[in-house]
Amino acid sequence: MIAHMVQLRDLQCFDVLARTMHFGRAAEELGTSQSTLSRRIRRLEDDIGVVLLTRTSRRVALTDGGRELATRLPAALRHLDLALAAARNPTDGGWEV
Repeated sequence: MIAHMVQLRDLQCFDVLARTMHFGRAAEELGTSQSTLSRRIRRLEDDIGVVLLTRTSRRVALTDGGRELATRLPAALRHLDLALAAARNPTDGGWEV
């Protein structure tokens, strides 16, 4: 189980940032500001206890932990989307207890 309550939106933001490797482009794609995106990424790092990015005024780079999460996260988000869609549109009539 995930320690602390990690916000889904924070994970989605990290996913876009890891793909674009640019705070400005990621914020634009997400429809948010760069400062909000930066706060979300810092909160995610605090929540999971791992520094995901190294930041300079000109460059963003993934740490080892960030690369690991960036590699695994897209599939996890796809699985979650499928699970939520299945919950909204059950096809088997439910479970019996």
